[in-house]
Amino acid sequence: MNPLLLDFPTEFYTERLFIRMPLPGDGKVVAQAINESIEELKPWMPFAQNKQTVEEAEINIRKSHAQFLQREDLRLLIFLKGTGEFIGSSGLHRMNWNVPKFEIGYWINSPFSKKGYMTEAVEGIINFALKELGAKRLEIRCDSNNVKSRAIPEKLGFKLEGILENDDVAANGLDLRDTCIYAKVLKTS
Repeated sequence: MNPLLLDFPTEFYTERLFIRMPLPGDGKVVAQAINESIEELKPWMPFAQNKQTVEEAEINIRKSHAQFLQREDLRLLIFLKGTGEFIGSSGLHRMNWNVPKFEIGYWINSPFSKKGYMTEAVEGIINFALKELGAKRLEIRCDSNNVKSRAIPEKLGFKLEGILENDDVAANGLDLRDTCIYAKVLKTS
């Protein structure tokens, strides 16, 4: 099956959240959130090493929009259902449609952290991937030192399959990091 022929929703809801594909014009709220959260994101996210301009974020959003339509990467933006406030970004990345398997990544705007929003969003994305995309394997990869990021797959019943030592360059571009690989596998009969 060619993924370009797959029809699936571009938005969905959880109890408190509205989750959708990125749209042209979203760059302003994304840049604002990154800049508000730069100190918390900087140790973990290569894109957060410097403040972002609205133009830089908008270019990234438009690329993400095109990649979503081409089924190359399914970035998702997360908003509070009641107020429409942008709270973070997630999505299904590094996809293999033949399995099908996806990696879930995420970051949150700092003022919205410690409220369970990202756990709720990831749970909604898991349900979306299973129901709409027929996922057989979902992964969450993160720096072994990122305790907050590790807590989400642990809360959602992912299995820690391993920790790859010196697997990647850290977000600062200088040090090496160890990568945790968490997985949720749907057994096929």
